[in-house]
Amino acid sequence: MVNFSRWLKHLFMPPWAWRRAFPHAALDAIESAIRQSETRHNGEIRFAIETSLAPARVWRGMSGRERAIEIFSELRVWDTEHNSGVLIYLLLADHDIEIVADRGIAAQVEQSAWEAVAQAMEAAFRQGEFERGVLNGIEQVSALLATHVPPRSSNPNELANRPVIIRS
Repeated sequence: MVNFSRWLKHLFMPPWAWRRAFPHAALDAIESAIRQSETRHNGEIRFAIETSLAPARVWRGMSGRERAIEIFSELRVWDTEHNSGVLIYLLLADHDIEIVADRGIAAQVEQSAWEAVAQAMEAAFRQGEFERGVLNGIEQVSALLATHVPPRSSNPNELANRPVIIRS
């Protein structure tokens, strides 16, 4: 069954809407937070924003989680030496955060821990606090990674730190 109001929200969401929530300075702050975070653990974090899904995908019932898994693959977050990549994906039209962890870290961190981070971020978004929500989310993900994959003597930056804007 099609959620008609969700479909309309995605259909009429302007492609530039991400800029209201994440101006250039916010993207810079997020990039810096990811860079600093990765000195504390051996994981890799990517943050991706997608304004809306194509109407046909919404019509077919694609969830934010399904799209996040696609983006995880497209951005090659799985392609790290220790399988410790984490994608934080925001589907702006739904104010939906999905966190997808690679198998090396997913085996060590309960799914409920990732869901708690996502819920805290979504709560900040409901208050219009997008930058704060993302920065707090990165901090919480970093704490989980630091506990389960502490830094090694060699800790190369395997994935770009700059937030990715998905244009569909």
